Amino acid sequence: MSKINLVIASLSVSSVFALVFVCLITLGVTSAAYAAEQYSLVGKWGSRGSGEGKFSQPLDLAIDSSGNVYVTDFTGIGNQIQKFTANGTFISSWGNLGFGNGRFTNPAGIAIDSSGNVYVGDFGNPENAVQKFTANGTFITSWGSTGLGDGQFINPGGIAIDSSGNVYVGDFGENNRVQKFDSNGKFIAKLGAPGSDDGQFITPADIAVDKAGNLYVVDAGNNRVQKFDINGKFITNWTVSSPFGIAVDSGGKVYVIDQTTGGIQIYGLISS
Repeated sequence: MSKINLVIASLSVSSVFALVFVCLITLGVTSAAYAAEQYSLVGKWGSRGSGEGKFSQPLDLAIDSSGNVYVTDFTGIGNQIQKFTANGTFISSWGNLGFGNGRFTNPAGIAIDSSGNVYVGDFGNPENAVQKFTANGTFITSWGSTGLGDGQFINPGGIAIDSSGNVYVGDFGENNRVQKFDSNGKFIAKLGAPGSDDGQFITPADIAVDKAGNLYVVDAGNNRVQKFDINGKFITNWTVSSPFGIAVDSGGKVYVIDQTTGGIQIYGLISS
């Protein structure tokens, strides 16, 4: 599900990830074609702390077809998923610190499929798993383990889901790749390897999929966004100073969080 409403939640990026990107200093490039677009704050919710509507380190969010907002809360007193209405009214939460089904160590990336199921990447524990829940937080299944093989992870982070229900998971650290699974966690394919050439990654932090099935990967350690076709073939890339979150709208515009400016950069296709 698209995450283009990231800006309205006014949520900080985890300080843990900020340390990963502290040396990213390349200047960003903004598409002149969308220079006239301007955004203003229209709402916000949440504060530091524990309890309903409060966060320790909110890291990622996703929005379902009804406009409900799901937020991963990372480390400390959080380690849970909180669900809100589009206006920020608390609905429910699930998860707590620990290992096993429905528990989290570092809940990071989150995505929602067309049926409303919620997928969460949890890293930094012996399982390094992706967990799948119903919209109400009932555990369905999980997959993954620590390692370098197919279906294994070092640090599962960003998650995206295409129109066919396939799940893409970014895996940063020693693997530095993106893996593709079906909705039940069966491994399908992978792309990328550690490095700075086209199709390689250093910290694939977040992922988005457009309506044509093209894949956009935030390659944070290389200060860029990379685009691949539905079969994983490299198409293009462009520079962003300190990219983190990414989303693509129905018109094909690409929204990228730039940690250097603290804002959202918007890119549109000028030629092909």
